[in-house]
Amino acid sequence: MTTPTELLAVARDAAAAGARVLATRNGDALQASNKGAAGDWVTAFDVAAEHAVRDVISAARPRDSITGEEHGTTRPDQPTGYRWSIDPLDGTTNFIRNIVYYATSVAVADSDGVWLAGVVDAPALGRVYYASRGGGAWLEEGGRVTRLEGPVPGRPGQILATGFNYDAGVRAEQAAQFVDLMQGFADVRRLGSAALDLCLVADGTHDAFGERGLNEHDFSAGALIAEEAGCWVRRPRLASPLQGGPSDQERLDAWTCAASLELSGKFPL
Repeated sequence: MTTPTELLAVARDAAAAGARVLATRNGDALQASNKGAAGDWVTAFDVAAEHAVRDVISAARPRDSITGEEHGTTRPDQPTGYRWSIDPLDGTTNFIRNIVYYATSVAVADSDGVWLAGVVDAPALGRVYYASRGGGAWLEEGGRVTRLEGPVPGRPGQILATGFNYDAGVRAEQAAQFVDLMQGFADVRRLGSAALDLCLVADGTHDAFGERGLNEHDFSAGALIAEEAGCWVRRPRLASPLQGGPSDQERLDAWTCAASLELSGKFPL
């Protein structure tokens, strides 16, 4: 049986490989193109980073399944039951515009869908967030490793992090809900990377994060990191990518949330 600690070692190596690609960012070599929705971009770096992540995982664990944002699903003939979820570049618009909030996200789940290890490696920030099931959540920055314990309960001036959908109709619904959602919070942040928003709840920078319409690869690593930091976390119950994934409506209806326990009731069911 493979332990979460062993899987975390592979996840860290894989995320580091993707982050090394992102660290070579060159504004003249982005090759950015739109994936369909206004603002939903992909670059040559997204593609190259996913290749780098997959190469590390495939070399270490050739019989595991892999699902990724850019290259879909790879399933061996005799799979182990473990499945890796990859977002090679979470925060692509930030990356294109040279805004520092972007990262490579790598997570792995068992055959029951339980997330066992996750890493969010943000090269422009110099931060690596990581967690394993039962092993706590950690931040490595500047050679220092810090255990994450979530937001400070009850502090004044609480901050909510969120995001908005590319679709104008969905965004209008989100705007209509926004006033109610903001009750009790002093301010809001919209950083453009759900993976990092979840990690910033884990490290106590944000007090809460909630967003509709995320894909699994957006939250798989960050949600585990927040959970292992002691936060209340709600993941969407989406159809697995191995079964074709959720419909657009199923995904758009679902919230991903993380906060201190006292703020768990702030989000719609």
